[in-house]
Amino acid sequence: MHAENLRWETLEALKNSPKGKLSFDPYWSERGEDILAGYNEAPSLSPYSGVVLERLGSLSLQKSCFAASSSGDSSPGLSDEIPASISSTGSVPSITGIGCVNGVQSAAEPDNEANHTDPEADVSDMSGLPSPPAISLLSPKAMEMAGRIIRFEEEKREQAKMAFRLRQEQQEKLVASVVTSESEQLKRFEEFMELKQRQDFQSMRDMMDRETKESIGRQEKLKEEQRHRMKILNLRLREAEQQRLREAELERQRQAEGRDRRRNLNTIQEEILQLNQLLEPSTQTRTDLPPSSLSSYSTRGNQLCSQVSEVVRKTAEGEFPSVDDMTAAERALHEMRALIRLKQEEVAKAQEKKKEQEEEEERRKEAELRAQQEAQKKAEETAKEKAKRKGLQTSAEDSTLKWYKELQEASAQCAQAFEQLNSSKDMQTKKLKLELQKAATIPVSQISSNSGSQLREIFDKVDKLLSGRAVVSGGRSVSTSQHPQALEFVSYKLAEKFVKQGEEEVASHHEAAFPIAVVASGIWELHPRVGELVLAHLHKKCPYAVPHYPPMKDGTAVDDYQRILGYRVDDSGVEGQDSFLKRMSGMIRLYAAIIQLRWPYGSKQGPLPHGLSHGWRWLAQMLNMEPLADITATLLFDFLEVCGNALMKQYQGQFWKLILLLKDEYFPRYSLTLVWPILTFYNEILI
Repeated sequence: MHAENLRWETLEALKNSPKGKLSFDPYWSERGEDILAGYNEAPSLSPYSGVVLERLGSLSLQKSCFAASSSGDSSPGLSDEIPASISSTGSVPSITGIGCVNGVQSAAEPDNEANHTDPEADVSDMSGLPSPPAISLLSPKAMEMAGRIIRFEEEKREQAKMAFRLRQEQQEKLVASVVTSESEQLKRFEEFMELKQRQDFQSMRDMMDRETKESIGRQEKLKEEQRHRMKILNLRLREAEQQRLREAELERQRQAEGRDRRRNLNTIQEEILQLNQLLEPSTQTRTDLPPSSLSSYSTRGNQLCSQVSEVVRKTAEGEFPSVDDMTAAERALHEMRALIRLKQEEVAKAQEKKKEQEEEEERRKEAELRAQQEAQKKAEETAKEKAKRKGLQTSAEDSTLKWYKELQEASAQCAQAFEQLNSSKDMQTKKLKLELQKAATIPVSQISSNSGSQLREIFDKVDKLLSGRAVVSGGRSVSTSQHPQALEFVSYKLAEKFVKQGEEEVASHHEAAFPIAVVASGIWELHPRVGELVLAHLHKKCPYAVPHYPPMKDGTAVDDYQRILGYRVDDSGVEGQDSFLKRMSGMIRLYAAIIQLRWPYGSKQGPLPHGLSHGWRWLAQMLNMEPLADITATLLFDFLEVCGNALMKQYQGQFWKLILLLKDEYFPRYSLTLVWPILTFYNEILI
C-alpha cells in the first residue's frame, strides 16, 4: 500500500515535470511538423525524481544490477532488464536502477555532461527536504517509456547539437555577412563622406569661383567705367587738341599768307627797283632818245618806287601787308612794266636806225679781220720756214700726237659708255647718278694745302668707291655695283674733278698741288683707267701739257679755235690773258707734282705708272718747239719750279746740260719781257 502510494507520488511528480506537460498531437506527421515542435526546452527529469529514487532501497537495486552484469547475455538493453527485475520481484524497480542506467549512459557520453545540470548538485541543494518513502515502479510500460524518453532525449540532444552547430554556422555566416555588410556599409559611408566632402569642397570652390567671378566682374566693370571715363576725357582732350591745332593751323596759314604777301611785296619792290634802274638815263647806253623823254620816264618810275616803298615801310614794323597793300603794289608793278615796254618800244625804234649803221661798220670790220688773218697766215708760214731753217718744230712729234689722240678717243668712248646713265629720265636713276657724282667729287674737293691726316681717309673713300664697295654719301649708302655703267661714270667724273682742282685750287694756292697730286698718283697706281682719263682731261683743257700747239684749221671759227687752245669763251667774250695763264699754270703744276710723287701707304713697288721720264720727255719736246708768247715762258717756269729739283736728282748732269741749252740757245729767241720769269727761276737755281 505504501509502495502504491509512492507510485502515485512518482507519477504525480512526472506529471508535474516539464515532460508531463507535453501535449501529444497524433496529426503532427500529416502537417509535416516535428513531434516536439511545441516543446522549446530540452527534455529532462525533475530534480525530485532523483531524491525519490535515492530513497528506494539500494539493496534491491544492487541485486538487479549485479544480476544483470553477471548474466551470460550482457548485451540486452534496458527494455529486457526492467521486465526481468519486475518478474523476479513482482514489483517496479527502484528509481536507483534508473539512476544506475543514467550513470552508465552518462559515462558513455561524457560530452553531454557539460550541457546539463549536475543532478547531485540539485540533490545536495534539496538535502534539507524530507525524504519521501522509497517506491518501486511496477509498470513495465512506464519503464519502457522511461527508456524511450532517455533515448529520445539523447536523439534530441544530438539533434539539438546538430541544430546548434547549424545555428552556430548560420550565426557565423550571419556574423560574417553582417561584418561584410557592415564593412560595405562602412565603405559606402566613407565613400559617402568622401563624396560629401568633395561636394562640400566643390560647393565651396564653386562659391569661391562665383565670388571671384563676381569680383572680377566688378573689377571689369570698374575698368570699363574707367576706360569709358578715360575715353571721354581723351575725346575731350583730342577735341581740345584739334581745336588748338586748327587755331594753330589757321595762325600758321595767316602767318604763311602774310609772309608770302611780304615776300611777294619784297619781290615786287625788288623788281620795281630793277626796272627803275633801267629807266635811269645814267644806266642806259646810247638810245638817241630826247632827254625830256628819259626824264619823264625816270620821274614816273621814282614815283612808283616811292609808293611801293611806303607800303614796305608799314610792314617793316612787324605787321604783314594787307590785301589792299598787295593790290596797290601789283598795280604799281604793272604800271612800271608798262613804262618799260613804252621805253623799250621807243628804244627799239631808235636802235633800228642804229643797227643799220652798225651793220655797215661790221662789214667794214670783217673785211679788216680777213686782211689780218691773211697777214697772220703769211707770218706763220714765214715763222715755219724760219723754224725749219733754224731746226725748231712747230708741232709735237708724231708718236706724241698719236698718244694724245688715243687718250682723247678713250675719253670719248668712256663718255659714250655711260650715256644711258647720264641721259636717263628715270627719277631713281637720276638720283643714283647724282649720289655717285657727289661720292666721287666731294672727297677730292676737300683736299687742300692743310688737309693733313684727312688725305688717307679721302683716299680710302675714293678707292672703295672705285673698287665697287659701298660708301656713305649724304647719309645714304651708294656703290658702283648698283648700275652697270656706274664705274665708267665715276671714273670719268673723278678724273675730271682732279683736273678741275688743278685748274682752280692749285692756280690760286700753288702749295695745294702736292696733296692733290699724291692722292691722284695713288688712285692712278691702283686704278690705271682713272689715270688715263686724268691725262685725257688735262690735255683737253691744257694742250700744252702734251706738249701740243693745235694749228688753226680752215673753216674753224675764232671762238672755237680759242677754246681748242684752252681759253674760256662765253657770251661775254674770251677770258683775259692773266686768267688764262693762271689756269694753265695750275694745271701744269699739278702735272709736275703727279709725275714725281707716290702714295706713301701703298704696297706696290717699282716705277710710277707716269713718272719722271714723262716729265723729261715733256721738257725736251718743249725746248724743241717754237716758243709762243706768254704761255711757253709761264709753263716752263711753273714746271721747273715744281719738278726741277726731282729732275736734277734723277738726271743730274743731263739736267744741267738742258738748263744750259735753255739759257744759251732758247732764251735768245725771246725778248727780255717774255723770258723774264724763266730768267728769275734760272737765277734762283744758280744761287
